[in-house]
Amino acid sequence: MTVPPAGGPPPGTPPAAATGRLLAIALPPFPDVLPGDDLGALIADALRAGAAADADLAPRRGDVLVVTQKIVSKAEGRVVDLRTVRPRPEALAFAERWGRDPRQVEVVLRESARVVRMERGVIVSRTHHGFVCANAGVDASNTDAPDLVTLLPDDPDASAARIRAGLAERLGLDLAVVVADSFGRPWRWGITDVALGVSGFAPLADFRGLVDTAGRPMHATVVAVADEICAAAELAAGKTSRRPVVLVRGAPLPSGDGSITRDVVMPEAFDLFG
Repeated sequence: MTVPPAGGPPPGTPPAAATGRLLAIALPPFPDVLPGDDLGALIADALRAGAAADADLAPRRGDVLVVTQKIVSKAEGRVVDLRTVRPRPEALAFAERWGRDPRQVEVVLRESARVVRMERGVIVSRTHHGFVCANAGVDASNTDAPDLVTLLPDDPDASAARIRAGLAERLGLDLAVVVADSFGRPWRWGITDVALGVSGFAPLADFRGLVDTAGRPMHATVVAVADEICAAAELAAGKTSRRPVVLVRGAPLPSGDGSITRDVVMPEAFDLFG
């Protein structure tokens, strides 16, 4: 990855050494999460229940808990009942042409800071967080009723920090937390989980200025550690297991307490496709 000299991650972040072993274990299935639920309490209960059956789920210092966006959004009340939505003419026209639900199209437009592309039934948006993704993160999957959709958390970094603080209070242990969601990638089929918010470590490992295995200095190598952790966690949990939290152990965590929106999201000025 080539990172511009300005607006990219702070230089000099020391990368942690790789352990050679990575463990990802999905916590036991969760109950339905409702607006106002305390995720720190729910996750602490799941950790205790899991540890009773599997000693590896007893949390340790250096562990990361990956929490899916869906339950964070539900707990924070970031849910819209489509029966309350009145689509604008643009949403109605797009939905009719491409067989979409005009109410959901309307919600996507509301959640978009900028529509990057809107054609062939696909809406690619830039959200107010700076995320470029399909449908501004508006999602109808795994909701409790056919007319409900979830929105992205208002501030996923703050969401991760709140969950981390709640877990520390209940467990007496400071665990890193990542809020994850599924995104597509440019010019590649398929989705993978990426980090929306992080608390407890810096999301990028900066290798610039170090030497590679052949002794050559690295000038542009910055590794998206938080995203890689999310992708590993999704493989452990899957999409339909009702296991929205995964414990990841052994990941090399860069020091610091970073932010996805501040450190990972690339400023629009560096958009080569705009």
